[in-house]
Amino acid sequence: MPFKNSIVVKFVLVISLFNAVIFALTLGYNYYQSRVILQQELESNSRNLAMSLVHRVETELAAVAKVTEGIARSLETSPHNERELLTLIRSSIEQNPEISGAGVAFEPYAFNAASHLYAPYFYRENGKISFRRLEKAYLDFPYPYWDWYQIPRELGKLEWSEPYFDEGAGNILKSTCSVPFYKDTASGKQLKGIVISDISLDSLTQLISSIKILKTGYAALLSRNGMILAHPMKDAIMNETFFSIAEGRNDPSLRELGKKMIRGETGFIHYQSLVGFDSWMYYTPIPSTGWTLAVVFPEEELLENVRKLSMTMMMMGFVGILLLTLVVIYIARTIIKPLRLLTGATDEIAAGHFDVELPATRSNDEVGELAHNFQVMRESLKEYIRNLTETTASKERIQSELKVATNIQASLLPRIFPPFPDHPEFDIYASMVPAKEVGGDFYDFFFIDKNHLCFLIADVSDKGVPAALYMMVAKTLLKTEGQRLGEPDKILSSVNNILALDNENCMFTTVFCAILDITTGDVRYANAGHNPPLILDSHGVRYLTPKPGLMLGALSGTVFVTERLTLEPDATLFLYTDGVTEAKNPEDALYGQERMLKALQGAPRDDLAKMIHFISSEVAQHANGAPQSDDITMLAIKMAKKGIA
Repeated sequence: MPFKNSIVVKFVLVISLFNAVIFALTLGYNYYQSRVILQQELESNSRNLAMSLVHRVETELAAVAKVTEGIARSLETSPHNERELLTLIRSSIEQNPEISGAGVAFEPYAFNAASHLYAPYFYRENGKISFRRLEKAYLDFPYPYWDWYQIPRELGKLEWSEPYFDEGAGNILKSTCSVPFYKDTASGKQLKGIVISDISLDSLTQLISSIKILKTGYAALLSRNGMILAHPMKDAIMNETFFSIAEGRNDPSLRELGKKMIRGETGFIHYQSLVGFDSWMYYTPIPSTGWTLAVVFPEEELLENVRKLSMTMMMMGFVGILLLTLVVIYIARTIIKPLRLLTGATDEIAAGHFDVELPATRSNDEVGELAHNFQVMRESLKEYIRNLTETTASKERIQSELKVATNIQASLLPRIFPPFPDHPEFDIYASMVPAKEVGGDFYDFFFIDKNHLCFLIADVSDKGVPAALYMMVAKTLLKTEGQRLGEPDKILSSVNNILALDNENCMFTTVFCAILDITTGDVRYANAGHNPPLILDSHGVRYLTPKPGLMLGALSGTVFVTERLTLEPDATLFLYTDGVTEAKNPEDALYGQERMLKALQGAPRDDLAKMIHFISSEVAQHANGAPQSDDITMLAIKMAKKGIA
């Protein structure tokens, strides 16, 4: 149809679409900036609200802590008989209504030689002050084993306990402030006991729960272990933790948020609230207890007015674009004739003929500018094609050089198996598959004397060319120092000091280094932050548990420890890098240590090459076509059966 192919129609469509895009971008930018400004104001307001609540909570907690410390100091500075002690505790409750219970728990025989344990305790119950002896109330679980006693006793400072429900003293949800007190002896200060003051959390939770934000916003309080103390979800209080809810939803981001909270961090984030709607949340710790206070603002309610304004602007923009389209149609009809002169040339350019001559134009109006722009476009396209050709050639050259680098790196690793045919006492096999053209994993084995074989596996903290260069340096140093020193801990310490010197790029490598006595099967080994190996022997397949060590190159002067084991005849030691256990499938599920343990239980044992190829095929089957994200390296060494050596 002529009208369908008319340049007027195309021109109108281009101009209208261009203006629609500009309007959409403007509207989007306005909406975005409105959200940013709203978010900034929201963060400031939420911070002020949260800090106000924190201050109110801290004021109440600080008062309790001050009273508790006062009792402790009083017990340290002057002796108290039982009557004076009971009077002191009772008066502290009577004079401080915020304290729901108080007591003093003495160390065994610290109050008097006749009493093993002594812990008087006063508490509020039904408007009265009641008394009990804690050492008699909890015979099955004596108070020295309770958290409120153990933690301040070990730390030697004031501590607030995790909230708990005390069924025996007031039947309330509370938290305990514990302060240790001491007596001076000839050998120094000696712990005498713990002063405790309890605070009911009902007032705090009511304060937090009473905060109303917009229509459905709320404030919440979490303990330092993530337990929910105050929240609109009443069933979750003291029954759920932040992490149990994250597990129930299978939400890793919620789990990470919980970790930040219990670390005492402060933040302002966008997330899906525990009650299921998109929200903004500001969270901050309560310094004295380590609890976390959070205020949650529903996003839908925050953006309601912004969306209404955006819809109004959208309707105005639609009317404006419609009027503009009518004007463009009129103008396009007046300039269609000179535009036809460019049709033939532009068709040729569209076909890829960039050398075609464009028709000359004498006008200086938009048509002339359009012709000039076509000229510029043609030259730009020619330049782009030329640059693309050069870039492609350069990329092919780099690929060729990387292939050479791959061959060089592969030649540095032992590849001939069996490597020691004159030594039937043992067998060894290894393989390395880099994630990129060149990798950072490596293995090595060599004799340091007639009867001792040094073997090792390592993983450099990077991939590609930098890791490959660092790998060559580390491999050379390990072999040189291994032949010179002959002890795993000394080898790792020496190489670590060399690598840590002037380590400006902050690279490091994990290493498992071992020395096998081929006559006895005795193995001396040391670990520098590497994955634990596995042992396959008559007892089955199991992970070795070497002592943890710092990776090489991270810190000069690191001390490593040599450990020992004995490989019985026909036993195998299997080493690997994290490229095996951290191999991912398309769902990002890791291969994992448990899956590798089960695979080795079913792998061939008589032939190490078949064993390693079996594990490689299991990893590839798990990956199911997912790209390899890390180098995959394995090494297995096996003692010969009795009678063969």
